[in-house]
Amino acid sequence: MRNFLAVLLGLFLVASVIAKDAPPVAEDPALEKRAMALAEELRCLVCQNQSLADSHAELAVDLKNQIREKMKAGMGEKQIVDYMVARYGDFVLYRPPVKATTMPLWFGPFVVLVGALAGLFYYLRRRRTDVPEQPLSEADQARVKALLNTPEEKQ
Repeated sequence: MRNFLAVLLGLFLVASVIAKDAPPVAEDPALEKRAMALAEELRCLVCQNQSLADSHAELAVDLKNQIREKMKAGMGEKQIVDYMVARYGDFVLYRPPVKATTMPLWFGPFVVLVGALAGLFYYLRRRRTDVPEQPLSEADQARVKALLNTPEEKQ
């Protein structure tokens, strides 16, 4: 029993060492709401499939803090987004603009889909024409009838 309590106490101590502080939030609820709305529009550069608002990566926390600081300094959302794009590229945007460098992001999936459908259509069409139709011989017809247990018709 004593060992169990010692292990349990050790687990609590380890958990307290691993725990991190809660991320800071702005004192002004309106500013925090604006900051989180903007963080929803920006991609986490570490996670890549989450927004900054959803991510708990250290870089995402730092970027959210930068957004708060820049909003406190009086910068607008457009200016902050322009700053992030200048620093990290269009990849930081969840909805990158349509331009030459982002064409594969916007139209690549459709090109792959059309290519896959064309390949499937070609395969099915070729498969259908590759098998020549041959009539069954009389021996094969008799065998089929025997397998199906159908009485042969008298002619």
